Amino acid sequence: MSTAKEKKYAKRMRNQPSNVSLDQSDGPPHHDGRGSFQPYRGCNPGPSGQQQRGSHQSRFHSRGGRGRGAPSESQPIPKYVTATMFAQARAAEINAMLKAVSQKSSNSLVFQSLPRHMRRRAMGHNIKRLPRRLREIAKKEMEKTVHQKKEQSKSKCRKALRRHGNLQLEFNRRQRKNIWLETHIWHTKRFHMLKKWGYCLADRPTMKSYRACYRAQSNHCLLQDLSHYCCVELLGKEEDLVKALSRLCSVDSGPTFMAAPCISGRRQGSLVLYRADKYPSEALGHVTFIWKPRNVLETTSDERQLWIWMHPALKADVLKELRLVCLCEDRPNNFVSISGPPAQPPPKEEPPAHVTGTGRKRKLRDKEGEKAVPVKKIVGDGTRATPDPYFWTSTETSITIRDLTMEIVRYRLVGPMSNCVLGDALHAAPLHKDTEDSGPHGWWADYCRNPDNVLRHNSQDSLFKLLKGIESPAQIPSGTILGLTVGDPRLNLPNKRTKSFPNLENYKGGEKMKSLMVAGVPVDCTQSLIWSPDVRAQVLDNKISEQDINRLRSALLVPGSELDLGNRESKIPVLLIQQPGKITGKDRPGWGSGWDICLPKGWGMAFWIPLIYRGVRVGGQQQGLQHYRYMGAPSVPGDFPDTPAGAQSALEAKAELHEKYTRRPPAKRTNFIKHGVLAPFHCPWEQLAREWQMRPSVELQLPEVKPQLDKLDAKETTCDSPNNDKMELSAICAEQETEREEDTESKNAFSILRSKKILKMLSALIAPVKCGNKRMQDLHSQDLSGVMGSLLSDFPRSLVWVRLSMMTKGSPELHSLICMPSEQDLLHLQQDKSFAGPVEPKHGDHFKKKVLKLKKDRKKMKMKKKTNNDRSDATEEALCSADLTLGLWPSPLPELTGHCNRLLLGYVTQGDFSMAVGCGEALGFVSLTGLAHMLSGQPQDKTGLVLIRNLTSFQYRFAKLTIEV
Repeated sequence: MSTAKEKKYAKRMRNQPSNVSLDQSDGPPHHDGRGSFQPYRGCNPGPSGQQQRGSHQSRFHSRGGRGRGAPSESQPIPKYVTATMFAQARAAEINAMLKAVSQKSSNSLVFQSLPRHMRRRAMGHNIKRLPRRLREIAKKEMEKTVHQKKEQSKSKCRKALRRHGNLQLEFNRRQRKNIWLETHIWHTKRFHMLKKWGYCLADRPTMKSYRACYRAQSNHCLLQDLSHYCCVELLGKEEDLVKALSRLCSVDSGPTFMAAPCISGRRQGSLVLYRADKYPSEALGHVTFIWKPRNVLETTSDERQLWIWMHPALKADVLKELRLVCLCEDRPNNFVSISGPPAQPPPKEEPPAHVTGTGRKRKLRDKEGEKAVPVKKIVGDGTRATPDPYFWTSTETSITIRDLTMEIVRYRLVGPMSNCVLGDALHAAPLHKDTEDSGPHGWWADYCRNPDNVLRHNSQDSLFKLLKGIESPAQIPSGTILGLTVGDPRLNLPNKRTKSFPNLENYKGGEKMKSLMVAGVPVDCTQSLIWSPDVRAQVLDNKISEQDINRLRSALLVPGSELDLGNRESKIPVLLIQQPGKITGKDRPGWGSGWDICLPKGWGMAFWIPLIYRGVRVGGQQQGLQHYRYMGAPSVPGDFPDTPAGAQSALEAKAELHEKYTRRPPAKRTNFIKHGVLAPFHCPWEQLAREWQMRPSVELQLPEVKPQLDKLDAKETTCDSPNNDKMELSAICAEQETEREEDTESKNAFSILRSKKILKMLSALIAPVKCGNKRMQDLHSQDLSGVMGSLLSDFPRSLVWVRLSMMTKGSPELHSLICMPSEQDLLHLQQDKSFAGPVEPKHGDHFKKKVLKLKKDRKKMKMKKKTNNDRSDATEEALCSADLTLGLWPSPLPELTGHCNRLLLGYVTQGDFSMAVGCGEALGFVSLTGLAHMLSGQPQDKTGLVLIRNLTSFQYRFAKLTIEV
């Protein structure tokens, strides 16, 4: 027998019982298959084994041996068998056979040894999917594989990072640069996140929801988290506060801090702050403010409290100016917060946790050993570094400025159903009874002991219930404030997500409803305990955890019933602030109105989830811009180019767009030089205002226009002045240019025109009215030359916020050009109503050869650098410093206004297709001087017509320009 066959036979016989063996005389079996069977070696044959077997007895022939060769000899058959001994021998053989069957004959697992039609992937992890006869074996295999695992690595794996202790430590570490809002984890699972202004904010949803968000704002409710807005608190006497703040604003631009409805505490105010005594230039940005209402019981005290809310991009500039006008200075002991424990710095990342044993759970240990290090979540003021002061006190005026950033959570609900959502999600806190124990909320028990406070709370509750009967928040006076103390909103969650709709029974008219819609909320009902830092701290400390609420809810006898905590239920003071929505213009008044709700910190998610369960749709930063665009309001900071925050935002946007442009190959991107676009990624406002200032004066042309406006017929299209008048005007304009050049140093920067009086006048001038209208004739009968002359002399480099609606197809885009139509364009439009607009001819690219030559020179320099190192450094620096990009005009821009065939008036800052009016709409700025020049040359029935051209198109399209005040 060959060696291969012997190995094969030995492999087959390796798991057989020990009593099965080969015959000693025959050796290994041959190919004919003969063999012998020997009795079990471990048993005693007894009497049957003592019988001598003779040679005359027959021999057994193995199967297949007959006729092929000599039969092999075998053991003789005994004459008798003892039953007991025979049964023992057979039992031993059966046990050996079962042992052999239970042992595997290969390295595969049990579920891998099944037939292919029975195999399933889940069998490798779930023993119960295996046949019952194999489950015990598979269980032993899995236990064996667990013990055979390698020792766990000491480096943090994903599973270790996802554990509670490590997860919290990782969250704190990731907030060192960009702070998280309390709803951050909820947003990260559903939104694209944006790191900006020191925060990690939700930018837009991951799902397609542009139209759905618009429908929510128009028909139901849209929810936004505005907790990143900064709040600055001012404490001091009312006279001192008013005197200091009056230097930062002007009555000319609208109501200030001293407005009667605002200073009483009934309404929220809004204005644009300027540097001290610098109006109308050097603006800081748009802010909103709330005065704490005067307490009737504290009439002798003149101490007032003011909250100023602002965008985080404005915080540094506004704080600096507030400290200047309030005469506040830093003190070395202004590092500890009074309202709560000091903000702890983010804990340093500890070394990897040690493994206590193989297969056991890891535990975080400190240097002392067994004591576990508790990791606390950073709640509250995380945007401010620990060594920075958070409040400043004036020694002269006793005014205290306190930074309440991240101390107040602020949500915004936009839409007509905001009243219903708030009414379903919140409920007034139950009053404390004298017979009951005060429990953990002693401050609420002390508050309810005063009967005046109880009466006020009941009045606030009744007014809050009336809100569900109001059709839209726009029916309430603008900026109305309602104070309220509510119970824990987690206790009345619905079983599933539903949509909140008004109850028709609440629409019954009444005196209280009419009073609320006309006069708003009384002063007494605007008070709230959220103004007190001690109350805010106690509300946060006594909050019941989500785990405890779930445990109590699972122990209810009736699943799904409302949980009653009694005195243990938290009471949270809140502020409800009405947002007016669209207040400018005549179309869609009140669109986008809603409510803002202010909460103490730490309660963000406790209010967020109940609002989500009422069917609201959540929006991010993009939905906020969409809201501002449909209202026609400028957004912070992008639409405030005259502020430091707006300039910084423009630089960041320019760098981002330029980097995105250069990533594309030259053949796949627009050549803006050929399109006649000088600044595709930013708006050079200062150069635009300066060029229009240097052009001939406009106010002197108005007297020549006035008589022509009165004699215009329907067929007339132009208002040209005589040639003699033009010669006289050119001489006068030259003198004015020399005077303006002398004043350029004092009036260098541009500004945004925010005077209500002037904007109303411009809005009336732009409104197109037929020539026979008496209102237009009366308007032009005034001395417009004197008005416009003084206007342009006072605001030589001013920009005007305008709204544009496309008259034909087309959708304006970001940084689109707003141009002035020529006389031929207006004449062509009058003759052909379907005239789309003029077309800009293709410009020549004078820098294309220079760019290609520079590219070749750089390649040659690289080749020379490899071969010879003796080249001059001056040539290399000149090549590297040459900032030329194919398709972009280099940094010293030529004349903006006259670069194209149509004079440039301004740029678009927001533009898209409007689902509200069914056409393209845009918001932007135009030069005041250019606007006056355009109005002087347009006929009365074509007033306000401009041309808009996108950056990637040669086609101009007509649009209607309006100024909404």
